[in-house]
Amino acid sequence: MVPHLTTALNGPLLDLEKSMLEAMPNIEHWFRTQWLEYAAPFYASVDLRNAGFKLAPVDTNLFPAGFNNLNPDFLHLSVQAAMVAIEKICPEAHRLLIIPENHTRNTYYLRNVLELANILKQAGMEVRIGSISPEITTPTKLETHDGQYLLLEPVVRVGNRIKLQSFESNELSLKEFDSCAILLNNDLSGGIPEILKNLEQDLIPPLYAGWSTRRKSQHFAAYNRVAADFSALLGIDEWLINPYFDTCGDIDFNARTGEDCLAIKVEQLLAKIKIKYAQYGVTQAPFVIVKANAGTYGMGIMTVKSPDDVRGLNRKTRNKMSVVKEGLEVTEVIIQEGVYTFESINEAVAEPVVYMMDHFVIGGFYRVHTGRAIDENLNAPGSHFVPLAFEKPCTLPDCAGAPDATPNRFYAYGVVARLALLAAAIELQEQDPLNR
Repeated sequence: MVPHLTTALNGPLLDLEKSMLEAMPNIEHWFRTQWLEYAAPFYASVDLRNAGFKLAPVDTNLFPAGFNNLNPDFLHLSVQAAMVAIEKICPEAHRLLIIPENHTRNTYYLRNVLELANILKQAGMEVRIGSISPEITTPTKLETHDGQYLLLEPVVRVGNRIKLQSFESNELSLKEFDSCAILLNNDLSGGIPEILKNLEQDLIPPLYAGWSTRRKSQHFAAYNRVAADFSALLGIDEWLINPYFDTCGDIDFNARTGEDCLAIKVEQLLAKIKIKYAQYGVTQAPFVIVKANAGTYGMGIMTVKSPDDVRGLNRKTRNKMSVVKEGLEVTEVIIQEGVYTFESINEAVAEPVVYMMDHFVIGGFYRVHTGRAIDENLNAPGSHFVPLAFEKPCTLPDCAGAPDATPNRFYAYGVVARLALLAAAIELQEQDPLNR
């Protein structure tokens, strides 16, 4: 069933979508030249916000965990993209070890791992799932929310390689598994485990892509350059696809240090946004999102409309902002221009999330939240997911059709998501210790 989608298709964004459709050959050629220079991440997902007057990425995840939410009709896109991605990294590979997050109780996350393994198996790989969690000491069957099962096996280190050991029981007979490459579906928020350091096997993505070292501000600094180049290509205002941002370091929410720095940066960013809103006749109130500069899962985030909103925070808010996933303490925040979402499904606020493997768009879904407003973070408890309503892949538009014609509905999403992917590629190249 295709969900009903309401989108504010008017004003500058409609013009932006028309510009993208008209420039499609140039856009695709431009992307091809970029991928000759930069290696695309193995996989990624990008959170977008569509304000009607602006379409921009607000987060890029290099360890995507929602493959179970993709439209199964487009599985073939994932399989084809996976084949390309694997051939680039380990051309002769026929074994791949997936290392998931350590939290084993989230049955929806487990279903994601199972779907990811399924994609890779159909791409011609022998796939097993290895756990580095101290809780997993023997091969363990876990059930997903929809009654399927996956087998987690404890990983062991032998020299500079990690493997799965052989195992025999009344129910299982497992051979030793030594893979060419290891695919991390674990974002390393809690730091880099010793077992993963200095391996001779290829780690995908590399360890420096994890949140123990990566910073969102590094990504959006790279995106600034990508957006500037792309906007020059199309002859558009870069702001239409790029959220302003700033950072504030030496933050301690519990000790209330860094509060003045944060308030000043918020005030400055809101002033810049007001100028753009006046230029485009936007009547909504500008806002910013303050969030941890590292980390994911929608933790450590708040919506701010005035510098006063970050002064004198109550204990509950300070506690919420002070730590993120895996207990990682927040010492630096990114202050990002808030982008409204005027999309809704069944009257609930929605935002698109686009998934990619290598440099190919493979699908996506809407993150939907019935309890959140159009200016709030939707990656929060209570959200649910609806596959994007593609009838055709979003990279194959009908250039003669209107921007809201069915094949074109998501082309702009695919373009902007790939711009964020390119920024991630630049970011990873610049963070590679071998390039320093």
